Amino acid sequence: MLSHRQHRQLDFLLPIKTLQHHHNTNLNLSRLFPITSPFLPAATPSFSRSYSQTLAMHSTAYTRHLLFTPPPALSSRRRASLRTASTVRMALREDGPTVAVVGVTGAVGQEFLQVLSQRDFPYSSLKLLASRRSAGKQIPFQGKMYTVEELVPESFDGVDIALFSAGGGISKELGPVAVEKGAIVVDNSSAFRMDPNVPLVIPEVNPEAMSHIRLKGRNGKGAIIANPNCSTIICLMGVTPLHRHAKVVRMVVSTYQAASGAGAAAMEELALQTSEVLDGKEPTCKIFKQQYAFNVFSHNSSLLPNGYNEEEMKLVKETRKIWNNDEVKVTATCMRVATMRAHGESVNLQFENPLDEDTARQILQKAPGVVIIDDREMNNFPTPLGVSNKDEVAVGRIRQDISRDDNRGLDLWVCGDQIRKGAALNAVQIAEMLL
Repeated sequence: MLSHRQHRQLDFLLPIKTLQHHHNTNLNLSRLFPITSPFLPAATPSFSRSYSQTLAMHSTAYTRHLLFTPPPALSSRRRASLRTASTVRMALREDGPTVAVVGVTGAVGQEFLQVLSQRDFPYSSLKLLASRRSAGKQIPFQGKMYTVEELVPESFDGVDIALFSAGGGISKELGPVAVEKGAIVVDNSSAFRMDPNVPLVIPEVNPEAMSHIRLKGRNGKGAIIANPNCSTIICLMGVTPLHRHAKVVRMVVSTYQAASGAGAAAMEELALQTSEVLDGKEPTCKIFKQQYAFNVFSHNSSLLPNGYNEEEMKLVKETRKIWNNDEVKVTATCMRVATMRAHGESVNLQFENPLDEDTARQILQKAPGVVIIDDREMNNFPTPLGVSNKDEVAVGRIRQDISRDDNRGLDLWVCGDQIRKGAALNAVQIAEMLL
């Protein structure tokens, strides 16, 4: 029988409260996962499997569920409250922009489609672009089947808005091509983030950075707008409202980053490793060089001569660019933790002006795209699981920094969905501002 600890370890992975069986016990999967479950096909037969075999069988399906299952439908009023730009009902409109999604078969590419649909983004036509290997695949969208096209320079003929999430190499190669053809490129890679001529935008934080960019149909021309790194977006969503009030002079960030930041394959490997470790087997390590399941390790980005890794320096440099403040002091430690698709970040702030925790809560309650979860009595605070598939960034553990005596320090805990606000949602919000 599985221990209570094993059940708790699997809470993030399995959509059931209890699993009680022995290794090699007859297990009726249709009872554990009803026919209506998205994790197994209908009419699953009863057969004998070990616990880990059972988990491995549906780990990929459940990982894809975590990636691609849309969050619960929002009311029109709620959706409107979450938007940064005005939108209209999504439909094939002659006056709508032509939209291309680059890297559509990846985790963020699939999330692009969900967010575009959920936020009623208007379009006159839609191109789904990916590698030659993925060309020809059929993807349903808004009641219509679309054929994935091979990504080539000619793909951007007539395109108004191109949402890129195919890696920095593709962005560097074809982003400028799309711009030459008149498209506005919203790029999710790091390729252009630190280019002084490319705005780095979080719509709730610095929309003015892209105010000079317009669609070609509105007397504009092609341009690139960079999406910040996921950890930067999630952090600054919670910190910027406080920065505007009291001015941050120093920020110390520790991140706890999910598998989704390394792509769908990393999520599937985490699920597979979980089953292998519980069955006493050596974990399969293809994406990462070490065991991921039930582990925490330094972020897998490259180490730099100063001892920081690239992920940490992204947070440092991007914060300064977004805030247009080269004097703010930022340091970061970025870690991988065994969660699926949402990051957690511990943030310590030092301010130029006094700011108490009650005032901070009042400020954050009014901040767009932010929700406060800060119930000390019930010990209820943001969790990566709780914000998964959510648009808002959650902030909690708001407290005065007791190492300071001048009321100029705060500690926060911030959580956000890496694939949504950390990538796809932020990019679509940028596109909305062009309409």
